[in-house]
Amino acid sequence: MLIQFLTLFPEMFTGPFSYSIIKRARDKGLVTLEMVNFREYAQDRHLSVDDTPYGGGPGMILKPEPIFKAVEDVGAKTGSKPYIVLTTPQGETFCQQTAVELSKLPHLLFVCGHYEGFDERIRTLADRELSIGDYVLTGGELPAMAMAEAVIRLLPGVLGDPQAASKDSFSFNNGILDYPHYTKPVEFRGMIVPAILLSGDHGKIETWRREQALLRTARRRPELLSKIELTVGEREFLKKMGLI
Repeated sequence: MLIQFLTLFPEMFTGPFSYSIIKRARDKGLVTLEMVNFREYAQDRHLSVDDTPYGGGPGMILKPEPIFKAVEDVGAKTGSKPYIVLTTPQGETFCQQTAVELSKLPHLLFVCGHYEGFDERIRTLADRELSIGDYVLTGGELPAMAMAEAVIRLLPGVLGDPQAASKDSFSFNNGILDYPHYTKPVEFRGMIVPAILLSGDHGKIETWRREQALLRTARRRPELLSKIELTVGEREFLKKMGLI
């Protein structure tokens, strides 16, 4: 998979993409990451990429020419049309299902905004506008990094266990939160691993994990339960716990 980032600050990506799972994915050739500084496509001698807004107002607006030229050049050099994501607080909220959808594409291009915002005409380039939440950051680099990591870990071969991603929160059991996890030691500061996990009965363990995932979801993110179909037994279990 090829993931590219149009950004004014390509150096920001060096640290996060040079460690852990993403580094291993790059080393294995499972993903190629490229940063493109769209200032290089500015048309005046000052390499201007922003200007004051028509109609007045605070801040500076990203100009359309450098970004359009950068997008066109990327497509010409790679020989493929990228799926273009605009990082903006006005976009739809990024979620695990979005990550799954993007992970199936061969070529992604994130356009990272900065300053007060984009010239509106830049939006015509985007296949999708995405946000990581209802708040505003200085630029789109950090959201692009977060979304890219969520996508990369879903690529085949990136995680050691091919089933690992399917057990994550929002992927586990049709989108509910993950169940509690424990490891050695059995007892730590008076806190003991649930006996069921030591029983060796995998059927009962799976039932316990499903129930715990439902409990955690009902207590922390109850709105997620409305998106899944509960069995009669699961509804009775949650009613007994006073959660529905």
